[in-house]
Formats: sequence, C-alpha cells, structure tokens
Amino acid sequence: MSIRTTVLAGIGLVLVWLAGCTGMGVTPRAGGGAPAEVVEAAPAPAPGGGPAGAAQPEAGARTSGAGGAPRFQGMSIDNPASPLSHRTIYFDFDSAEVKDADREILAAHASYLSANPQVRVILEGHTDERGSREYNIGLGERRAKAVARLLEFMGASPSQIETVSYGEEKPADPGHNEAAWAKNRRVEIVYVMPGQKRDEP
Repeated sequence: MSIRTTVLAGIGLVLVWLAGCTGMGVTPRAGGGAPAEVVEAAPAPAPGGGPAGAAQPEAGARTSGAGGAPRFQGMSIDNPASPLSHRTIYFDFDSAEVKDADREILAAHASYLSANPQVRVILEGHTDERGSREYNIGLGERRAKAVARLLEFMGASPSQIETVSYGEEKPADPGHNEAAWAKNRRVEIVYVMPGQKRDEP
C-alpha cells in the first residue's frame, strides 16, 4: 500500500468517525472550548419499577431525562460503548504493523487527545515470550512507536505521547501457546489525566 493510499485511508477513517460522532451523541469541541462529551441514555427500568443497575451517578456526572429516563453525561473516555474504551492494539507475530481494523480505534483516541491537550498517553509495547530479551524489548518499542506515529498523524500532539517497551516482561496471559502469545503481542494505551502521576492506576 502506498503512502498516499495510507494517508487517504487515514483521513477517510477520521472523517467517518467524526460523522459517526453525531449519531453517538458526541458534542464536537469548537475552537478550543471544553472537551467533547458523550450523552448516553441509561438502561430501561428493570421489572419492579426501579432503574436497572441502581448505581448512583459518578461524581461530576449530570443526570436528567424526559419521561423519567435518566441520562448520563460525562467524559467520552468513561463511556464503555465508546471506541476510547478499546485501549489494547494487537499485533501479528514478529510484526510492528498496526492492523487496518485498529486504525478507526486509534483515530478516536487521536481525536480525543487533540480535543484535550492537557491529557497524555503512555503507549506500552509488549511481545510474546519467543525471541531474546533484547530483541523483544526492541520489538515492543517498534510497536509502541508505530502506534505513536499513527496517533500523531491523526491529530495528537507528540508532547502528549510517551512510549515504553516491556518486551516479554509483562504478559497479559502467562500461557505458553499461540492463544496466550496472541494476547501478549500488544500495545496498551494508558491515559494520564491532568494532575495524575504516571504510576497511578
């Protein structure tokens, strides 16, 4: 695939994602204003009259609704239905190439970062256990940098992105088979919010 085709495909994915934001309830940010917000209808009332999952709203959440249907309004990063909830990018064996299927997810993260310049991410590169420790550290770094380049291309600032490689040292699955190795070949996107220290959960 040529660079021009890749660039056009990336721009197309960003435009498709932005067009979809309207249908998902995302309010676009205008000229440096507040971050985008997601408005999502809460689950329908459960049998017996009480709301399904009768949890209290999160701190800072606003609730309202017509016809008694409460609505949650918060940061889009907190919405499990948002593409931003997908924070793991998987790779093929011995590869640092981001799969086409993950580009839409990265476009959503890039858009969020662009709209929220005070937010940072740490891209943690990982590998499976095959290969030497030194090779796997390098492969994890190449994977993290591949994701960083795409985020930057799609609108995130380089100052918002940090990369680190753990190689094979932090497996998601401790197994010694292809199913485990497939889960371990990954980059994890870890958000660092304003005022949060790097090692905080």
